[in-house]
Amino acid sequence: MIEHDDIAPGVSLLTLNRAPANALSPDLLAALDNALADAARDDTRAVVIAGRPGLFSAGLDVPLLLTLDPAAMRAFWETFFGVLRTLALSPVPVGVAITGHSPAGGTVLSLFADYRIAAAGDFKLGLNEVEVGLPMPPMVFSAFRRLIGPRAAEQYAVDGRLISPDEALACGLVDAVVPAEAVVERAVDRAKMLASLPRSALAATRTLARADLAAMFERLDADLYEQMNAVWFGDETQAAMRALVARLAERKKARS
Repeated sequence: MIEHDDIAPGVSLLTLNRAPANALSPDLLAALDNALADAARDDTRAVVIAGRPGLFSAGLDVPLLLTLDPAAMRAFWETFFGVLRTLALSPVPVGVAITGHSPAGGTVLSLFADYRIAAAGDFKLGLNEVEVGLPMPPMVFSAFRRLIGPRAAEQYAVDGRLISPDEALACGLVDAVVPAEAVVERAVDRAKMLASLPRSALAATRTLARADLAAMFERLDADLYEQMNAVWFGDETQAAMRALVARLAERKKARS
């Protein structure tokens, strides 16, 4: 599910590879968390996370998650927020090559990384949680606001609207937009530059710069998972999610 390549001295490339759409399942998130932890234990000095061409991640694997009982769904939230914590507290820089579409959960992962390079093209990214019946978790909104500012974060979060890479660049959600064939290369180039910097100075400055992000996870506890479960199994969210799955099935049928 995660392809791990030591692409340059001190630089690891982690490529999401879960067919067909890199949807975030419990297994994929656990594999990503383990790969990030392994990279930090090795002599890795910077990490890049990428998807396949045209698609970074389709977000949460809603059809699968709708089959889980409350205990399994609670375990999923623990894994999901655990990955965000790993990204936020990573001892080495983590960049994201957003290789294409990256709605909802895909964009959420990128919020907690050090930088985001997006592929140019007719792609959509952003946080559309409201549209699919989920309130945005406080730490996700805080990380979103940290990147694009309070007013823009309010507008985009409340609207639940997905945006183009160019609009994401204009509002600060991504740091660069480059041709799709160059997106991984550009993210790796930045990782190489960061890996070449004096290690102690880089680590100390990243800790200072990302202290607000790390602090969000000091309050991570069981109450959040229970709250997320209560919302997930609520009538409104279940109806919205099942309607989403039905729309996706219709689109797939129309393409076949």
